Amino acid sequence: MELLSGNEAIAQGAWEAGARVGVAYPGTPSTETLENFAKKEGVYAEWCTNEKVALEVGMGACAAGARVLATMKHVGVNVAADPLFTAAYTGVNGGFVILAADDPGMYSSQNEQDSHFYAQAAHVPMLDPADAAEAHAFTKAAFDLSERFDVPFFIRSSVRISHTKTPVSTGERTEVPLKPYETDPRKWVMMPSFAKPRRKVQLQRDADLAEWAGTCSFNRVEAGQDDGEIGVVCAGAAYQHVSEALPQASILKLGVTWPLCAQQIQDFAATVKRLYVVEEGSDYLTQAVRACGVTVSDFPCTLPRDGELTPGLIRAAFGMEAPAYVEAPEGLPGRPPALCPGCPHRLVFKELSRVKAIVTGDIGCYTLGALPPLSAMDTCLDMGASVSMAHGFELALEGTEHRPVCAVIGDSTFGHSGLSSLISTVYNRGAGTICVLDNRTTAMTGRQGNPFNGQTLQNRPSRELDLEGVVRALGVEDVRTIDPNNMKEVRKAIKEATQSNELSVLVFRSPCVLLDRTRKPSYVVTGACTGCGVCSTLGCPAISKDRESGIASIDPGQCIGCGQCAQYCGFKAIEQREGAR
Repeated sequence: MELLSGNEAIAQGAWEAGARVGVAYPGTPSTETLENFAKKEGVYAEWCTNEKVALEVGMGACAAGARVLATMKHVGVNVAADPLFTAAYTGVNGGFVILAADDPGMYSSQNEQDSHFYAQAAHVPMLDPADAAEAHAFTKAAFDLSERFDVPFFIRSSVRISHTKTPVSTGERTEVPLKPYETDPRKWVMMPSFAKPRRKVQLQRDADLAEWAGTCSFNRVEAGQDDGEIGVVCAGAAYQHVSEALPQASILKLGVTWPLCAQQIQDFAATVKRLYVVEEGSDYLTQAVRACGVTVSDFPCTLPRDGELTPGLIRAAFGMEAPAYVEAPEGLPGRPPALCPGCPHRLVFKELSRVKAIVTGDIGCYTLGALPPLSAMDTCLDMGASVSMAHGFELALEGTEHRPVCAVIGDSTFGHSGLSSLISTVYNRGAGTICVLDNRTTAMTGRQGNPFNGQTLQNRPSRELDLEGVVRALGVEDVRTIDPNNMKEVRKAIKEATQSNELSVLVFRSPCVLLDRTRKPSYVVTGACTGCGVCSTLGCPAISKDRESGIASIDPGQCIGCGQCAQYCGFKAIEQREGAR
């Protein structure tokens, strides 16, 4: 018995099931799954450039006969959707399991979405574990089921499942030999004449899966003690909250959330007077139960349609007394997230703000540049959108007097999908300034490797791609590499690029401060400080100022000695002191 998170349990289950290959692009809350899988004996694991590539690599490996695990967060499923839908036509050879990690509450994502809808739309069966023990068991079983039904299987988690630890009974690995690959264009080549009969195979499979779901042990009825007054259909993390909030109610806990067995749901509904569906931030399950011909009752009060559920919210929705909680004391200062002390992105945002640029941003920790006091990001849509949206801004504003348009994107995100956006911009003779913030890692998700730092998941020999060389090969003539910790260099490069009528790519290269935690002597504020407040506009967590006088101070416990603030002090009141900490 081990105490594992859902992510760790999925990795363990895949390993025990004999999975040989793991593929992913890091994305919270899924990241740790492949990191843990990569540590297992007898497996190959890699970070791919994006989720679409990961799923395609996985499909190649499973076609060749290997069992494969692919992991991604919910928005990563969007990226992988193109091959996903057709993979449900081709089917598999070796078992193929895909983790879709949803993020109700948007703790680390730009939206909430329910991956159940992908299972339904793509005709890919989905298992919905309610804790780490089930995540382990469901994953292990999913490989056999994938091969039995000739289709990839989804494992869906949410942030509570992914990151909450529960006891798991682990076992030994079963070595599963490669299944022989046989050339079969009618199965693997999805041109129309072959896809049409595969569609019929898919529809028959759907019926077989629904019949299997009705007998599967992953679905279970828990009879209540209220004489059938209330029945609840739920799945995943919501099941845990329902069990705590409504201990007397009858529950149909679904471990298979697509496809549903209509007869099973109808039979359960017949045992209760009122049937409810409890789910987080979605109406997928509610509509699916209604589609089975079952009447779903409305809650006496409102159940939130956004964010995570809690037992208290569920009890309140049923008009029951909810547990009391203590309000936070008034007057507590806010603690908004901020770029780390010494972050190499900080001066770039400061200078972009200084020239009043329209900044199209991207996914990564540099998104924090949108917050005060830097306030230097206008948009953030999805991976790679910064480059594409900057081109769109330039198209709309062409011929008008307008603020400079600058895209900001990280090195990992540039490899994920920024590169294809840049190709389109170059092809269409776009203009503007693209700032690649190359901090030598995929920082937001825990400092993983990417093509432009050349670090692989399992530390295999690799190639560090030449970012500037790739950009020049696309036809961009103005490509520069700048030290982002040098204010004068950053200011000069941004000024020249934004005043040019040509497309410019500025590569701001400096390692993330979390890669090398060696600290230099900290800086201190001397008596020459006038309280002008310029240093505080950098938004460094180590800098604060007196509310009345405005005099600045630097916390030696947070300062790493980067010296960014000293470059902005016109009164030379910030000095580095040897031995200061």
